[in-house]
Amino acid sequence: MPDPVRIVIVGGGYVGAKAAHYLRKHLEPGEADVVVIDPRSYMTYQPFLAEAAAGSVEPRHVVVPLREVLPGCRVVAAEVTGIDRTERTVTMRVAGGHVEQVGYDVLVVAVGSVSKTLPIPGLAEHGIGFKTLEEAIYLRNHVLSRLDQADSTMDPELRRRLLTFVFVGGGYAGVEAMAELEDMTRQALPSYSIGRHELRWVLVEAMDRIMPEVSPQLAAYTLEVLRSRGFEPHLGTTLKSAEHGHIVLGDGTEFDADTLVWTAGVRPNPMLAGTDLPLDNRGRVICSATLEVRDSPWVFAAGDAAAIPDLSKKDPDATCPPSAQHASRQATRLAKNVLASLRGEPLVRYRHANAGSVASLGLYQGVAQIYGVKLRGFPAWALHRGYHLATMPTAHRKARIAADWLLSLPFRRQVVATGEQQHPRSQFVHATAR
Repeated sequence: MPDPVRIVIVGGGYVGAKAAHYLRKHLEPGEADVVVIDPRSYMTYQPFLAEAAAGSVEPRHVVVPLREVLPGCRVVAAEVTGIDRTERTVTMRVAGGHVEQVGYDVLVVAVGSVSKTLPIPGLAEHGIGFKTLEEAIYLRNHVLSRLDQADSTMDPELRRRLLTFVFVGGGYAGVEAMAELEDMTRQALPSYSIGRHELRWVLVEAMDRIMPEVSPQLAAYTLEVLRSRGFEPHLGTTLKSAEHGHIVLGDGTEFDADTLVWTAGVRPNPMLAGTDLPLDNRGRVICSATLEVRDSPWVFAAGDAAAIPDLSKKDPDATCPPSAQHASRQATRLAKNVLASLRGEPLVRYRHANAGSVASLGLYQGVAQIYGVKLRGFPAWALHRGYHLATMPTAHRKARIAADWLLSLPFRRQVVATGEQQHPRSQFVHATAR
């Protein structure tokens, strides 16, 4: 190994950022250089996306600039397009499409996941995911603008279409996003000539239950809460078509909607297909329990894009599910094992039993299951906020988020749509055309 060793981390999300931070903190001076490559120069704390979309938290407060939290590391804003284990190089596309290569001595693959979509007619044209801050901001502005437009039209069919919101996927992401946005629109209604009964919130889930992360009892309770707030669940069915905004479900239900949100699972980052890394049938990097990539000396992987044995299960073929809980703990174990490799020490296998899950269902409502203890309502909601505030990086972002929450107690949320954010040059282009 050269001196200093070059550690290249592909991916600046939660796994990459946390692993880089740990390495930077525990590396001896001159022991290694750390390079982090990601198209975005910031990490998004995804558990707060739903609250950012609903206006409970300022969107800027849920992102963490990598250069701020990784002093001493080189942060490269580029898109990785290839990895060559033989040459030990990473190929990346930087500004203006220019292609460059960087060599590595130790490689960490933490590219995360993207929305898992299906070839459904109309989905690509009308759907939106819920994986990034940009999508959360767009969805907030979009939903509020539907209220503006519905309040302004005299056409009853158009009004009904504008006030129909469809969410496909009944996992944590879908339920939290839908519940928070419904809570936001309900608070906004006094400013509009729109009755609460006119809003139609439709949840589509292929399984016969929602939120498989919690017990059937908590899932049933969540469904009961959603129904009491006017949600329309369609379980055991799928989205068949969304062409021209006309929604067709597998159970025969048909209607028009102007909002379609897709939260039906994730898949590994497709850039992995352009590498020579060993992948399983789901496109994940095949790893051992020590987070080393199979047949790849000095290459490690973790997070949603890695197939890591789940030692807490009896099934020898079980792998860790893509969750923030696993990603956080794998990042620390990966960093420790990288340090152990550099220093000739034994590596430790990753083993973690699921501690539980917490979810928000809007202000003062939530569900939680922690080490077998089930909570619902306000205690679960408070636990959700407390847990994620504690795990949010940097003290000043914790303080800003806490301040956002405190200000929401005496004051209502800001419910205004700034649609120009989606197309910021449209006004200028229109002016220059005259």
